[in-house]
Amino acid sequence: MFVVTVKFIIKATFQAQFMEAVQIQARNSIHLEPECHYFDVCMSQENHNEIFLYEVYETAKSFDEHLMTSHFKSFDQKTSNWIESKEVENYELARPLK
Repeated sequence: MFVVTVKFIIKATFQAQFMEAVQIQARNSIHLEPECHYFDVCMSQENHNEIFLYEVYETAKSFDEHLMTSHFKSFDQKTSNWIESKEVENYELARPLK
C-alpha cells in the first residue's frame, strides 16, 4: 500500500471554505477511485488552519492516477490561493491492511 500525507497551513480567511472543499475531495476520492482506500481529513486542535490529510492508495501508480482526476484538478485549482504552505510525504505501508 502507498501512503500519502499532506500538511496544509490554510490562510485564516479561507479556513471554512477549504474545509468544505477538502471534505468533498475526500468523499470523491473514496467513492470514485477504487484504489483509494483511506482519505482522512484531520484538523489540529491547537491551530484550526493546520490541516493534515492521510491517504492510502493501492500503489504509487494509483496515487498518480488520483492526481489526474477531474475532481483533484478542480480541488487543486479552487484551493491553491487559500494555502499558505503545503508539505507532501510518501510512505509504504509496513504491513498489509486487514
